[in-house]
Amino acid sequence: MTQADIIGTLGVGLILIAYFCNIAGKLSSSDKQFILLNLFGSALACYASYIIRYWPFVILEGTWFLVSVFGLFAAKKR
Repeated sequence: MTQADIIGTLGVGLILIAYFCNIAGKLSSSDKQFILLNLFGSALACYASYIIRYWPFVILEGTWFLVSVFGLFAAKKR
């Protein structure tokens, strides 16, 4: 397993944990923990995609990261 594989797996794992917890009713999409799991997960997945130069996922995960940052600031205002 390469460094990019490990980083990407951790990132995707965090995103999937957030999704599972949301579907299971444990976290709301507006909860800070949900947003942080997505933020760190997407950052790791974006970086792993950058390492292997897979640009579609750099764009996808980079956008996911930016949306999570926006969500974090919006949550602080509430």
